[in-house]
Amino acid sequence: MPCVRSLLRLLAALAACGAVAFLGYCVYFDWKRRGDPAFKRRLRDKRRAQQQKAEGQGAQLWDPARNEKLQELFLQEVLMGELWLSRGEHRMGVEHLSNALLVCRQPRELLKVFKHTLPPTVFEMLLHKIPLICQQLEADMNEQEYLEDDPD
Repeated sequence: MPCVRSLLRLLAALAACGAVAFLGYCVYFDWKRRGDPAFKRRLRDKRRAQQQKAEGQGAQLWDPARNEKLQELFLQEVLMGELWLSRGEHRMGVEHLSNALLVCRQPRELLKVFKHTLPPTVFEMLLHKIPLICQQLEADMNEQEYLEDDPD
């Protein structure tokens, strides 16, 4: 048994030495990387690009032309929903009304209006459609972020 213990101690010592060597390697090359002027320049450029991208998105949200297009889309979807509902096509009407909810600035207020103006069955269909819309919106946003991050 003394031979097995000494072998285990030797293996433990070798593992500890390997871990120390690996950490030393990591620390040394991290120090070299941080001291490199090109690294600092690339890091600064990357941060500036991210900041400009964030500022550009903020400006894009308040773009009057974009807001006008969203408003037109909202009105078009509400009108199409009303048209389909008047024809008796509840499924298509709910589809368009849910699209209107998606682009509406105040969806809770719109839901209150729908609650008072739509038949209860149609309003219930619309309420069941909301989680599906949210999932679709998340998927579309994730896909858009993926496409924006793609360097190609």
